[in-house]
Amino acid sequence: MGKKGKREKKGKGAEKTAAKMERKVSRRAKKEEEDLEALIAEFQTLDAKKTQVIETSCPPPSPRLNGSLSAHPEKDELILFGGEYFNGQKTYLYNELYIYNIRKNSWTKVEIPNPPPRRCAHQAAVVPTAGGQLWVFGGEFASPSGEQFYHYKDLWVLHLATKTWEQIKASGGPSGRSGHRMVACKRQLIVFGGFHESTRDYIYYNDVYAFNLDSFTWSKLAPSGVGPAPRSGCQMATTPEGSIIIYGGYSKQRVKKDVDKGALHTDMFLLKAEGSGKEEDKWVWSRLNPSGVKPTPRSGFSVATGPNNRSLLFGGVHDEEEEESIEGDFFNDIYFYDIGKNRWFPGQLKVPKSGKKKRRRGRQAEADSAEDNEVEKQAPQGPMEIVKEVVAEDGTVMTIKQVIAGPTDEKERSESEEEEEEDGALGLQVEPCPRSNAMLAVKHGVLYVYGGMFEVGDRQFTLSDLYSIDLHKMEEWKVLVEIDPKTQEWLEESESDEEEDDMEGAEGGEEEESSEDDSENEGGEEQHPSVQPDEKHADYLSRTEQHWIKVARSNMGPDAKEKKVVKVAHAMAKAFYEDSI
Repeated sequence: MGKKGKREKKGKGAEKTAAKMERKVSRRAKKEEEDLEALIAEFQTLDAKKTQVIETSCPPPSPRLNGSLSAHPEKDELILFGGEYFNGQKTYLYNELYIYNIRKNSWTKVEIPNPPPRRCAHQAAVVPTAGGQLWVFGGEFASPSGEQFYHYKDLWVLHLATKTWEQIKASGGPSGRSGHRMVACKRQLIVFGGFHESTRDYIYYNDVYAFNLDSFTWSKLAPSGVGPAPRSGCQMATTPEGSIIIYGGYSKQRVKKDVDKGALHTDMFLLKAEGSGKEEDKWVWSRLNPSGVKPTPRSGFSVATGPNNRSLLFGGVHDEEEEESIEGDFFNDIYFYDIGKNRWFPGQLKVPKSGKKKRRRGRQAEADSAEDNEVEKQAPQGPMEIVKEVVAEDGTVMTIKQVIAGPTDEKERSESEEEEEEDGALGLQVEPCPRSNAMLAVKHGVLYVYGGMFEVGDRQFTLSDLYSIDLHKMEEWKVLVEIDPKTQEWLEESESDEEEDDMEGAEGGEEEESSEDDSENEGGEEQHPSVQPDEKHADYLSRTEQHWIKVARSNMGPDAKEKKVVKVAHAMAKAFYEDSI
């Protein structure tokens, strides 16, 4: 009794602290949000001038992240809404609506009167009612400087059949937030977690709300049991029985004055309704302990529901936080969670069956067996780290570390998963570059990945490419929309004389490059400040330098400076050499 009483008292104390913090954040954020409300109202006045639906064929949308990509429930279409873009100096928010036609590989911009205000980090869920509905809740609006935030608590529905937006005004819903998660589950929208941030304070949530799609009413759930700690950006999935699964996420805590520390969550929970899924049912939290190979810790991953009763996550970033800087390792891998088996496993590309037969046809059985045994001996038992180089249009080279899980014990693998993972990943496959905060959708068992971002030092690259992969076959990625280098803009925050001397791409860069060209031509021979090779790969570099220069030049374009091309070529050669050994 004594221990139980202490636990209950501790729990109530934590609830009081959370409520106190929420009131504090709310007071400080009120003034900021009042300032931003005026800006939002100005945008809405412009949107109110639209009086009819206008559909226009268009090129792919501009680069963005933290938007929503949803599969139309009745048509072969994907629906892109909202998102954000940052160019180094200014933040842009969107409330544009784009439709991607899967069969035609074409985009249409749809302008509809009275849309939701511009936002990012919202949530969208599709239900098949009345020709299809897209429900949107919450998200945030940021000032152009990116230093002030307005968190929405509004609920909207896009009627896909009539192409009309409708704001649903119902009391008792969640407070304003972004980074939350929302799923449609048995005629309800379930909302979990998220965060609210002002200039000086922030709060993370672990509350759960349900919106009834028949009565259009909100209710706050009060589950029993121990649930997840407050977090944002987690994975949220539904089971066929109407339960909710939560995995991972991110939160931060203040360790001392003006010092915050981020936390990556890797735990997993089940929220189960004890009843038939009605509002008055009792909900219970319980902890899940899945088997298999779990995703490596990360934030900013994207999630979707796949075929065969599986949910999946893609990409993300693992930030190494130091006192004055954050360095991130970005991912482009897929992990599946088998809901029925409570098991994680990595999604790896397989060799097409036709390819297997062609390769095996001319082999002798003994040689084939010996080769297989050799591969088996050499297979690493732990996770492998692969280092890749991504080259930007201006020659910036980003080193990306990708961790691929090693094979698990054969006893632990089911037959279906052995079939899924046999032959492993293929070399030199087309694939999306590593990224975080991408937008995902699944239609007819095919996963679509759009946009997102990655970082090189202090520079952010926001993407507008589109890839797809058949989740049933897992044989190859297809490039539907390539990256357009012309859309990559980056403006430095401050451009002092000292920074101009050290930084290419800032103002005065042209003059700097011409002076470098003069110094390169001095003495009649061009000296390239390339990556210095060590003795071990000097021979490899001398033999393959021209090959890598051609590869670098094809990536950077004909207008790139020779000095930059050689620098990037040497970096690529060094990375390839180190990867091969």
